Formats: sequence, structure tokens, C-alpha cells
Amino acid sequence: MDAPQPAGELSESEEAGVPMQYSRAVHAFLIVATLTLMPVAHSAEPSLDFSRVEIAQKFRVINDDVMGGVSMSRLSSTGGAMVFEGEVSLENNGGFASFRGPVRFPPESAALLLAVRGDGQRYKLTLKLDDSAGSFQYQAAFVAPREWQTLRFEPADFSASFRGRAVAAPAVRFVDVRYFGLLISDRQPGAFRVEVKSVTTH
Repeated sequence: MDAPQPAGELSESEEAGVPMQYSRAVHAFLIVATLTLMPVAHSAEPSLDFSRVEIAQKFRVINDDVMGGVSMSRLSSTGGAMVFEGEVSLENNGGFASFRGPVRFPPESAALLLAVRGDGQRYKLTLKLDDSAGSFQYQAAFVAPREWQTLRFEPADFSASFRGRAVAAPAVRFVDVRYFGLLISDRQPGAFRVEVKSVTTH
């Protein structure tokens, strides 16, 4: 509360010709405006931090042996990243290797940032809304850079697919995603290796 002015004495505002009520209103507005313009802290905490071994251990490989193929892959942790490596074979109508694990993205997520390094081959980032065998997945293709890079993926980069065929589905909402993974396919036989450090949202 403002200290009362002695009788016959004017406040600074009144001396300047500004009514007291107007001066207080302007002061209140300036306080609100200052608070509104203050920067909001943004958490850079990754949704998936593969430098933590306990996170990497929640992921599993899924290869074409589920369909009779003979491709092989494995996951390991080294150098603060999760390594996905193996060999793709086209024998027995096979030709893919992948990994998948649980994830939760914040409600305000507009993009995914993937810190990755690899062998220059084509991969697909995969997202699933559940882990059932009969559900489709969202896929976004990329080439694994040979040096560490952070790749950005937005909802428009993803298309829905089921067993290699495009299907009709609404645009992905990252908040609905429950499983994250990587896939190598597209008839690329031979050895492969890709390292993933983290997945962060923006």
C-alpha cells in the first residue's frame, strides 16, 4: 500500500500532471508486460538418452527371421551411444533388420532431433502407437551421416506403412507414440552399422 500523502502535498505523478489512478494502471501494465516477455526455460533433456545403458537395454532387435529370412543384427552400448549393427541378407525373401523400444514424447513436441552417425546407407526412423504385430508404423527415411549429425524430423516427414506397404492414416502426433526404432531394408544386402546418441524433442 502506498504511504499516504500529507494534506496539501502532491505526489510525483500529480506534480507531472498525471492522475494517480492512471499512473498505477500504467505501472501494473508494465509489470505484466515484463513478465510476459521473460524467456521461458526450455528443457534440453532428451526423451531417449542412449548414453545411459539402462535405456539401451530396453530395446530389442527385430529381424526378417520372423518371416523366414536370415538377416542378423545386434545392439550394444559404447562411447556414449547405442550401436545397431549386423548384416542384411536377401535370402529366403528376407532383407531387413530393425530395433525397437519404448518411448514417451512431451505433449508439445513439434519435431524429433536424432543424434546419429553411420555408414552412409539408407535407414528409416520408425514410430508405433502400440506394440501389436498387426498395427502399422510411421516411417521417415534418412541417410546415416558418416560423422555425428543431428537430424530433424517433423510429422510431415513420416508416412504410414504396414509390412512394407503404404496405408492410409492420419498424420503422426508425437505425443501418441509409444515405440521408437530404426530399420534398414530397401534391398541393401551386406554389413551395416549405425550409432544413435539421443532423441530429443523440439
